Amino acid sequence: MPIVELHLLKGYESEAKSRLGRDLTNAIRMTVPAAPEAITVLIHERDRDQYMRGGTHRDGAPALPDPAALVQCYLKAMEARDLDRARTCLAPGFSMQFPGTAPMHSLDALIDWARPRYRFVTKAYEGIDCAQSETASIVYARGTLSGEWPDGTPFAGIRFIDRFELEGGLITKQEVWNDIAEVKAASQATSGKGTP
Repeated sequence: MPIVELHLLKGYESEAKSRLGRDLTNAIRMTVPAAPEAITVLIHERDRDQYMRGGTHRDGAPALPDPAALVQCYLKAMEARDLDRARTCLAPGFSMQFPGTAPMHSLDALIDWARPRYRFVTKAYEGIDCAQSETASIVYARGTLSGEWPDGTPFAGIRFIDRFELEGGLITKQEVWNDIAEVKAASQATSGKGTP
């Protein structure tokens, strides 16, 4: 029955502290085979005057946004083609890579690349999973795609996984895997239109 005690400077919102408790519980479960209800996390808050580092009172850094929520905000903005809102989620130097293409560094490049491939795409999510590496928060969004091919023919049920890296509360990298090319090729083969 693991017990974790955390000392934290006062000032963090309840949502941030709840997220921290869930994240610590999940981190413990990656090593210790304990059910969540067997793991206790105690957060002890301290006033600023009860904490010094290097002989100086310090303030706590602001909490980072929830990585999963930030990725969902970005994906919703992209689906709505609200590129200005989507850009607010991206770090300088952001890169993204989709199947069959070199890395891209702007949302306009993505729109240009996608234009001849489909009219639009929407995503149905089966799960959003988060982890932390030594340098970045990692978010995997997975589910299925639906939309329309350029000729207006609908498609649905195409598997996808998007992997995101976040640093400093912003997305630095997006990698995309999906079966869209295979589904399109199979659809064209059965309709007699040849390969994409």
